[in-house]
Amino acid sequence: MNKTILFAFIFIQTFIAAQSSEKNLSSENWQFRNSKDQHWLPAKVPGTVHLDLMNNKAIPDPFKDENEKKVQWIENEDWDYQTHFSISQKELENQHANLVFNGLDTFSEIYLNGKLLKKTDNMFRKWEIPVKNLLRKGDNELKITFRSAVEEGKKRAKQVPFTMPESPRSFVRKAQYQFGWDWGPRLVTAGIWKDVKIEFWNTARIETIKVEQKKLSGKSADLYIHTSILAEKEGKYTFRINDKANTVQLKKGNNRLAIPFTIRNPKLWQPNGWGEAFLYDMKFSLQNASEILSAQTLKLGLRTIELVQEKDAGGKSFYFKVNGNPVYIKGTNWIPADSFSPRITKGKYQKLIRDAKEANMNMIRIWGGGIYEDDEFYKACDENGILVWQDFMFAGSFYPGDETFLANVKEEVKDQVSRLQNHPSIALWCGNNEIDEAIVNWGYQKQFKYSKSDSLQVWKDYKKLFHEVIPRTLKENLTADKNIYWPSSPSIGWGHKESLTEGDSHYWGVWWGEQPFEIYNEKVGRFMSEYGFQGMPTLATTKTMFSGVPDLSLQNATVKAHEKHARGWEIINEYMKRDYNVPADFMKYNYVSQLLQARGMQIAIEAHRRAKPYNMGTLYWQLNDCWPVVSWSSIDYLGNWKAFHYQAKRSFEPLLISVAETEKAYDIYFINDLMNAVSATSGAELLDFDGNFLWGIDAADMIKANSSEKHFEISKTELAKFDLSKAVLKMYVKNGSLHQEKLFFFKKPKDLKLTKPDITIKKISPTEIEVSADVFAKDVYLIGDTHFSDNFFDLLPKTSKRITLSKSLENIEVMSLWDTGN
Repeated sequence: MNKTILFAFIFIQTFIAAQSSEKNLSSENWQFRNSKDQHWLPAKVPGTVHLDLMNNKAIPDPFKDENEKKVQWIENEDWDYQTHFSISQKELENQHANLVFNGLDTFSEIYLNGKLLKKTDNMFRKWEIPVKNLLRKGDNELKITFRSAVEEGKKRAKQVPFTMPESPRSFVRKAQYQFGWDWGPRLVTAGIWKDVKIEFWNTARIETIKVEQKKLSGKSADLYIHTSILAEKEGKYTFRINDKANTVQLKKGNNRLAIPFTIRNPKLWQPNGWGEAFLYDMKFSLQNASEILSAQTLKLGLRTIELVQEKDAGGKSFYFKVNGNPVYIKGTNWIPADSFSPRITKGKYQKLIRDAKEANMNMIRIWGGGIYEDDEFYKACDENGILVWQDFMFAGSFYPGDETFLANVKEEVKDQVSRLQNHPSIALWCGNNEIDEAIVNWGYQKQFKYSKSDSLQVWKDYKKLFHEVIPRTLKENLTADKNIYWPSSPSIGWGHKESLTEGDSHYWGVWWGEQPFEIYNEKVGRFMSEYGFQGMPTLATTKTMFSGVPDLSLQNATVKAHEKHARGWEIINEYMKRDYNVPADFMKYNYVSQLLQARGMQIAIEAHRRAKPYNMGTLYWQLNDCWPVVSWSSIDYLGNWKAFHYQAKRSFEPLLISVAETEKAYDIYFINDLMNAVSATSGAELLDFDGNFLWGIDAADMIKANSSEKHFEISKTELAKFDLSKAVLKMYVKNGSLHQEKLFFFKKPKDLKLTKPDITIKKISPTEIEVSADVFAKDVYLIGDTHFSDNFFDLLPKTSKRITLSKSLENIEVMSLWDTGN
């Protein structure tokens, strides 16, 4: 049995002014220039060179029209940034002053008052430099010169005796998606992308806090507070944890302490759907006599988590236990929410995580080609009960294995683990995205004519980085209870049968393999960590692709430029022809493309959930976008829910009714993710599209806790006498407090014999409407500048549906599948 156990906990460290203080340099007046120029322009920090050029009207917005092509020159240039700031006599009297950069993108030289302080080479590292002796009273000059990451990458690539795929991006430690992906533009940035400050301190300061959970029971949580304290002089100090004072003896220099702390009758942090994501407020301070020298706060979540891998009849399990209970994972993959990450607001992070929670999700995988996300992302996950699968930032390429590169990665891992480890949402650390698969399956060795020794070197470098350096660094920097490490996602490529019997799986037979959606019913692995299908963004977001009046046409060059997959439109059209009549009208095509995506993903998600407990997780690709684009996302760049996100919410319901079609019958499954069993009446009714009852069955049912079971089946012979092209099967589960329904169609959408519905919208209040129809209305689409609590839904005749609006609207347009000729 291979069990890795991780016990959880904490969060969000806030620096509190005491004998320590800080000076925010981000808010100073910054300037930038091309290194070839003399003229300086205003800049913003945090920021990127593209944003600064846009703000100075030196380049067009690359998100609009075909402007991406017009800004490619930026990546080949070097850029300078500078500011002046004032230091007071009082600030100079502090014993220590450290200049802190939380993010520099990427190759830079830092100068303070004309002196070179540091050369940097990693976007993901924190750079802290003692500057006490270089600061002067009054005016000080800070200058950072950024060298082209593309040019630097090319130089490094030449040092390797064979061609590396995706060169030069794999040689530079910066966000890989900036070099372009099949859902994102090529916008290779430079600049001061996170905040800059000077930290002053005296006598002693708390460097780090790590909370280790030694034992958790209903009676107590026994913790160790591991802290690193830097002291200027030896002596006795007081380290306070909330109201508990601890006397500690410190030596001059760095001190590492482990202080026990107990919480009585603890409340557990629970994932979404299982209870409250409860967080404790924790305060830590270091005192000398009554004087507070240094202080930090964080949020603590108490929970246990295990990744369970055990051999069984089907192969080898892969599932998470949280607080001792097997949890079926429902969620998605995350990419950066903007190509220019400094402009992702706290509000955008919070909204996207709330949208995931509202869609009944409990995990998000942070994909390895983006960034280690902002503190606000993890804070939102902590608060909303969303577990995080955290990739390290490596994706879809080969990476160097020289000592300089490895040492750089080691420091990157140390910095990020130190920042993130106390978050209770962190469930797993994963080495990379699809690199094992790239080496084994993608044919790069043949493409670039590798010798046997070249191929051996690639594998040797891979093992050194992902099986030695990263896991060893994790072990050295995490408390033992936090270290669940998975070297690569997926563990086995989707073309191999073992990918469906063990580990995690990225299944791309649909889309890349152009297999029909129905293949999802067969290709079910133990944990599905990637799969997906594209759909267009909403019309509102599509219109923002244009700088002028939108020309909404599939032949328009701008629309084509915002589909980054080389065969994207061709693949969408092919799948659409299989299941729908393809509309000529752009608005209707946009609508049907969203329905197509939602349909495919519904088939996949429900196949995964029916297979529980063989399958114990489904994470679709992808939640969000980094610009306005045709992509696999369920929420578009502006934050609008596509049809897929509404469907994901339905398919992730804690109690789901699902149908599996066999050769002779329709098998009806009830999937229950709740901890409690449900006693209910269940059944099915066959209705025609006018709402007339044709056939039915009902029964009393006990639905087991945390289970997926077939509860009854309907013989195809039983239904043979009905015209199933104009009938729908309504299935239900109900008791006093529960009423769950599901509609199932026997034919593809294009083969349904729909009649024109008269859809009525009745206003109940400024933010609530009631929708009804005289005959069956398929995929009712409410159109308006507001968020509808439900949309793209089916509506039976003689029924109505209440919908809430995020803001009131005078006019709401509506259409259904009938309007598209389907």
